[in-house]
Amino acid sequence: MQKDTLLGLFKNRNYAYLFGAQLLSQIGSVTGLTAFAFYMLDKFSTQPAYATLTEMMYSLPTLFLFFLTGVAADRFDRQKIAVSCDTVNAGLSLLLLGAIAWGWMPLVFAVLFIRSAVSKMFHPANAALVRGVLNPAQMPAAMGMNQMLMSAFVLLGTGLGAVSYWHSGILGSVAIDMVSFVISAVLIMRCNIPQEVRQPNGPASWRQLKLKQVGQDFVSGLRYVRHHSIVLSLLAGILILGLANGGGSVMYLFSLKYKLAPDTYESLQVGMTAVLGAGMLLGSIVSVRLARKIPLYGMIIASFFLGAFTHLVQAMASDTMTFMALYLLYALSIPLCNVAFFGWLAQVTEARMMGRVQALIQPIMMLTFTAMQAWIAYAFPAHMSVESIFYVVGAAELALGVYYLLVLPPLAKKRAEQTAKQAA
Repeated sequence: MQKDTLLGLFKNRNYAYLFGAQLLSQIGSVTGLTAFAFYMLDKFSTQPAYATLTEMMYSLPTLFLFFLTGVAADRFDRQKIAVSCDTVNAGLSLLLLGAIAWGWMPLVFAVLFIRSAVSKMFHPANAALVRGVLNPAQMPAAMGMNQMLMSAFVLLGTGLGAVSYWHSGILGSVAIDMVSFVISAVLIMRCNIPQEVRQPNGPASWRQLKLKQVGQDFVSGLRYVRHHSIVLSLLAGILILGLANGGGSVMYLFSLKYKLAPDTYESLQVGMTAVLGAGMLLGSIVSVRLARKIPLYGMIIASFFLGAFTHLVQAMASDTMTFMALYLLYALSIPLCNVAFFGWLAQVTEARMMGRVQALIQPIMMLTFTAMQAWIAYAFPAHMSVESIFYVVGAAELALGVYYLLVLPPLAKKRAEQTAKQAA
């Protein structure tokens, strides 16, 4: 079996340990998050603001730390960062157990915020380690494994959290979360990763970290993106993608509640989650096979045209069966994009810049994601219909597909010519 196949990846012991650590961390996080949501709804059913505050504690750290997370992953020991993040999160989970038992909500929210902030430091470092222990040809398969993992948790994650909460309560669920962080740290510690992968920019220590140096490193990351056309083009498209994702975060629920099934929308929403997970899981398997046969930029372009088609047609759907079938088709397009997008981004980005490039993705998307949500909050339903949201999202995806169609193939051809010249 070739090493760029899914199972072939696990012949690399370092990757196997890193994947296992990610799997366990994801199990703990999904279990803890879902159980915490149920806990808030049960304990504070008359105070819905607490549930909103909980979501904010998970998302706000992105705005405060985006300039630091990538810099840290590129300047300091990536393996130590990942291990330290897991270890600190295990300790914070223990503190969270005490805060919940005490019942002092300000401390609970503070711990949730800090734990989420620490997790934001983990992901760029872990992604850069995976990029370092694999060769570029293996990255699409690795992204396929990530997609399959994500799909499984979309499909089963809520159920895992619910079962954990029902049988173990909130304290038991947080304890599971804590143990998962501990085992994840142990697995990453067992990796034997070369120094040049852990610190591609040379030795450095946290005592050398100064605000001026952080700013210089962050700016150098922006300059790197600006001078590398493929990376710049891929990240520029995320601004448009943020609009689509911002609308997609609410439009399905709105369509069910206000148009297709106002009396049964809650149960249908659960069914849609299962459809999404199943479609993404199937799409992940197909995408890894396609990545070995067609150019990655072709998969990216096709995914956005497919997404645009499904959303524009969904706007006109008048029954739930058609709506669900189109949603399944859209679910297939998600891994088609993600496997190719992140696989190609990892191939064309230098190892020394991987952390900073990865760390830019989420804040860039949040700009237009938040703007789209704010616009919908203002305009719906007084100034726009449910169908209008689908049309806007479909138009954004169509525009992104056209943009990538015009930009990416010439850039890929140019890069292939440069690579051939260097090899000659």
